[in-house]
Amino acid sequence: MPGQRGAAGRPGGKGPRRPGPRPSTAPATPTVEPIVEPVDPHQWGRIDDEGVVYVRTAAGERQVGSWQAGDAEAGLAHFGRRFDNFATEVALLEARLVSGSGDPKAAKQQASTLRDSIDTLSAIGDLDGYAARLETIITGADGAMAIAAQARTAARAEAVKAKEALCAEAEGLAESTQWKTTGDRLKEIVEEWRAIRGIDRKTDDALWKRFAKARDTFTRHRGSHFAELDKQRTAAKDAKEALIARAEALSDGTEWGDTAQGYRDLMIEWKAAGRAPRDVEDALWARFRAAQEKFFSRRNETFAARDAEFEGNAAIKEKLLVEAEAIDPAAGLDKAKAALRNLQERWEAAGKVPRERIREFDGRLRAVEEAVKAAEDKHWRKTDPETTARLQQFESRVTGYQEQAAKARAAGNERKAKEADAQAAQWQEWLEAARKAVD
Repeated sequence: MPGQRGAAGRPGGKGPRRPGPRPSTAPATPTVEPIVEPVDPHQWGRIDDEGVVYVRTAAGERQVGSWQAGDAEAGLAHFGRRFDNFATEVALLEARLVSGSGDPKAAKQQASTLRDSIDTLSAIGDLDGYAARLETIITGADGAMAIAAQARTAARAEAVKAKEALCAEAEGLAESTQWKTTGDRLKEIVEEWRAIRGIDRKTDDALWKRFAKARDTFTRHRGSHFAELDKQRTAAKDAKEALIARAEALSDGTEWGDTAQGYRDLMIEWKAAGRAPRDVEDALWARFRAAQEKFFSRRNETFAARDAEFEGNAAIKEKLLVEAEAIDPAAGLDKAKAALRNLQERWEAAGKVPRERIREFDGRLRAVEEAVKAAEDKHWRKTDPETTARLQQFESRVTGYQEQAAKARAAGNERKAKEADAQAAQWQEWLEAARKAVD
């Protein structure tokens, strides 16, 4: 059938084939057996005394046989049944053509054969009427064949359109780097391709070449990608072997900070090296991790001993913080500063505390230091001669403008009085701002 032949590797081609999905088949239209009324042979023929059988047609009587086996009635019935059989064949053709359950080409051929047999048909019945009915069947079959041809043409166009869409999709996927998703979709397209029927071989072959070219392009790119990936993984394996050697060389180090930084640098290089082949990646990581664990386990043991010492220091600093937080600069700045200096000396002598408590302790002590510093700054601002002179200048300007306003108002010059009031208010505002800055 058209669309079923092609090159190897394509649906319908030579070589191994996987069974593809078949198009769904609609239920066959049930054939209704027509009811044919038996002919009345007396109406359409006769048997003479010699047993000669005649049928009447528009062209006149025609001899169709002879009857010597019994009386004329039996003979008429016999030749009438022959016509009934003929009429049943015609009626069946009509029913199948009307219902669409039959092949119109076969129906036409059978109708033509029946029509051509009428002139020699040995039967009694309405031969002219059935000749006309057969002509009608032949004409109807021609119409049905034309409709079927149109349907096949439309179906072919739809099939071509569907395969062109699959070709276009495959061509759009040819440069894809989504290897798994695209590979699966191309397999699905082959299955969908198998289900599309009704295309002539030449067109189907041309469409298949388009699809195969797109698929081959993707397959070639995918092969190149994984070949390059294999090269990269081999290079990653060699690089990680070298990193493991360096990690194992550091595992006995006692320069805790520098060695830990060295391992962090090695980890950055490890990630940048990429993945080694799957069958060795986990083993390489286990070796690299073991070298790290050896160093960090030793460091943790050392730090644990230090932490025990630092916990004792923390207890001392807890008491110092309680003492520091009791310092009140308002009760005497010099006394507070002296107490803080003494406490800071004891704080340094107390030594280091556990790492997780450093921020807490430093924050609490810094708060006390900042409070004393803020009190010292406030005291300095209040006693600064330049600041005092500036405040006195602002006060003088306020007083001066207030006196001008009073004199102008006494002289009845309200406009000048209001201007002076505005100046006094402005200088008063600046004075308050300066006082707040000092406080």
